[in-house]
This record gives sequence, C-alpha cells and structure tokens, in this order.
Amino acid sequence: MPTPDLALPAIFTVLGLILVIPLIVFPKLAQWTQSQQSTLKTKLTSKPQPPSEIVSLRVYPIKSCRGFELRSASLLTHGLDLDRKWMIVDASTREFLTIRQIPEMTLINTGISDDGNDLVISIKGEDEVRIPIRPSNEWLARNTKLEKVKIWDIVTDGYIYGPEVNGLFSRFLNRDLCLVYKGPTPRILTGNGDPRILGREQSVNFPDVHPVLIASMSSISELNTRLSSCGENPITIERFRPNIIIKGNTPWTEDSWKVVRISGDEETKPLDLDVVARCARCQVPNVNPDTAEKHPKQPWDTLVSYRRIDEGIKYKPCFGMLCAPRDVGSVEVGMKFEVLEETDQHRYIKGF
Repeated sequence: MPTPDLALPAIFTVLGLILVIPLIVFPKLAQWTQSQQSTLKTKLTSKPQPPSEIVSLRVYPIKSCRGFELRSASLLTHGLDLDRKWMIVDASTREFLTIRQIPEMTLINTGISDDGNDLVISIKGEDEVRIPIRPSNEWLARNTKLEKVKIWDIVTDGYIYGPEVNGLFSRFLNRDLCLVYKGPTPRILTGNGDPRILGREQSVNFPDVHPVLIASMSSISELNTRLSSCGENPITIERFRPNIIIKGNTPWTEDSWKVVRISGDEETKPLDLDVVARCARCQVPNVNPDTAEKHPKQPWDTLVSYRRIDEGIKYKPCFGMLCAPRDVGSVEVGMKFEVLEETDQHRYIKGF
C-alpha cells in the first residue's frame, strides 16, 4: 500500500492527465470549429447576398426511387406537389426502405402520364405500372388498405397497395415489398421544425424530416473541383436529391440562410420559406443514380474533409438547406431567388 507521501503526488499526476489529454486529442476539432464559425461570421458582416435564380425543380414521388425534373410545380406547406407522397415498405414489418439499404431502388423510374392523371412507374425489363396521382377516397377504398407504417422512429398511416402494384417492386428487388401512399394523419415536423421552434405546426409526407431541400449549383461545382483534383469524375446534383436548385453565386453561402424568397413578376405573390436547418448527409450521394453502384469513398470522404460545419451534428458533412414553406403557390424555373435573412445560429437537431 502506498505511503501518504507517495499517494498525494500520484493523485495530482492523474488529475493533470485528465485535464491535459483532451487538449492533446481534440485540438484539431477545436481549431476547425473556431475556423468555421469565424468564416461564417465574416460572411454575415459583409454585404447582403446578391439575388440568384431557380435553374431546376425536381420531385421524387416515391421515396428513394428516381425522380424527374419539372419546369413548374406547386409549392405547398408540406413540400413540392407530388414529392415523396409514396414510399416502399417491407411487407412484414411495414418499415420504410431506402437507397441506404437497397441502392437498386434508384433504378425504379417515375414519371407522369401524358394526360397528367397517373404516376407511371417503370423498371427496365418489367411492364410499367400506373396508379392515380390523386386517388379519390372511393378508389383508395377499393384498391388499398389503410394501415400503420413506420418511417424512422415515427409511426404514421398509409394506404397499402395490392399485389397487382406491389409485385413490380417485389420481383425487381427480390423481397416482399409494398407501395404506400401517405394517409390522412398529419406527420408533424420534428427536430428543427418542431412547432415550439418553428412557431407553427407543419406536416410532411415521406421525406426524412423537412418539406423542401434547396441546393446550389455553385456549391456542387466547387465540390466537383475538389473531386477532380483527387482523380474522381464529377457528380450531378441529383445525387443529393434536392427539390429546388438555384444557380448560386459564391459556394456555400447557403450555410447562413434563415429566410429566403421566391418571386416572379410584379403580379405574382412572393413565396417565403423558413430555412430550418442544414442538411446533414449520409452516404446516399455515393450511389450513382444511373447504375445503382455505390462508390466506396466519394463524395463522402471529400465532403467529410471540409463540410462538417454544424455544431449540432459535428461528424456528418452538410450539403443543401432544409426549408419549411410559409406560403403556397406556383414556382417555376427562372424565378428570382433572394435571401431575406441570415443567421450564424443554425444548429442541427435530430428529427428522426
């Protein structure tokens, strides 16, 4: 047993190590955080961001399946019309499935019929399936069953289609699956969109968390420059599955958006959106939407090297901004895009 004279210095030595080790292990993280905060504050003290314009609109009717571009779309409080109104679930558990588990889901194509009435679902080598884009209550009662389904940790309701529709997905992905259309129970925003934070109650269909994702072409161009410098091919912005794509001016200035506005001519009512959070990314963008092949490293590794900018989720990179529309109306390619308010207080709160 140590003598009292020897024990006291040992105790002080241990306490000293406890205080010093974090300074040795985490200095780079601390320096990185301070650098990012300083850069953002510098942006906020400079002149207001110049206007940009919408260059593309995209919807993904079935969650994690291939979406398509539109020249115009209706902006609703729960997102762009038709966006993620459907999702695919495991037939036994009724839990949602995505590209994260099944990259081949990106090979399931969606489109709108020529008369605008049907969602056309097609897979190479399979007969296409058509279902009403806006099914009536009578149609749903005849052709679906309203059941509980699970998306992340949230249980909500959805209309489960029958085997004549589900067979297409089950055959292609070689497992028992069901297509689900969002049911009538609102799925209230959580995380940064929680009513106590947002100031109003707003709902979504089947996106992960929030109604609208906006991304900038200037930022994807900057990322592609970095990818090219390490010998990788450029990627398309589709990999990040945004809804509204703007031309952008300076890369990454979207990090500080707080309120943005979309406007047309003088006779058109402007549409404002609250920017509730940065979009923290998983490795879905590593999946090539044309082939369903997942790259083992890119663009994830490059993004991680310089886009871990949010104090609320330090170990994931960010690309794009998640928004909750205040207004509803028509949006079109070519419309003006303005930043009305900025902030240096964005902090990601997990919403699932």
